Amino acid sequence: MEPSFSLKGKTALITGGAARLGATTVRHLHAAGAAVVIHYRRSAAKAEALRDELLGTRPHSAALVQGDLNDPDCWPRLIAAAVELDGGLDILINNASSYYPTPIAEATTAQWDDLFGSNARAPFFLAQAAATELRRRRGCIVNMVDIHAERPNANHPIYCMAKAANAMMVKALARDLAPEVRVNGVAPGAALWPDGYMEDAAKQEILKRIPLGRPAGAEQIAQAVMFMVTGPDYITGQILAVDGGRSVQQ
Repeated sequence: MEPSFSLKGKTALITGGAARLGATTVRHLHAAGAAVVIHYRRSAAKAEALRDELLGTRPHSAALVQGDLNDPDCWPRLIAAAVELDGGLDILINNASSYYPTPIAEATTAQWDDLFGSNARAPFFLAQAAATELRRRRGCIVNMVDIHAERPNANHPIYCMAKAANAMMVKALARDLAPEVRVNGVAPGAALWPDGYMEDAAKQEILKRIPLGRPAGAEQIAQAVMFMVTGPDYITGQILAVDGGRSVQQ
């Protein structure tokens, strides 16, 4: 991982950064020179191992914050941790997400609160909490959206609606935080398969609908996030689909 750009002197906060897509994104940001604040909820062992890995390559360049993003007290703590680590905040990656089926006959208000909480409410209010620092340092926000914000996934109505709110947040905040702060999104298709409940037959059906014929993997998603962070500074309010062409299918 040898980036051609430098984020030296920048500080990034990544929610859900201990595992999967979040951890890969953390490694890319850190490799480019950024100091990283890794938020996690339950994955303490993975978070600590990742922090120690990064500190082994560059001292004083990584910190952890544990918290439930559905708790409003968590949001200012995350921003404070970034300021404490390296004096400010330049990059906010709203990566943390809940994802599971909610068939309409079985959906509950608790599931609604959880899915909208992690995918819409927390990213919005975390952006609100970060706005002063991001404006001061002319930073950026990248939201992890989903191609199912536009094309619903069967039996996942609440998740899809929450991600649709997340997608509108990208556009609304890009307008309201301009000109100091850029706000963009990355919308994965099939990347890392969800843990625990997807059968192989269902995976094969998804792969049939992807023109490139394969899932993305964490690296491709992290590279797209890095493009939104380090690419042309005239891009804002945009959502980049990283789905192997799946969203062009009927």
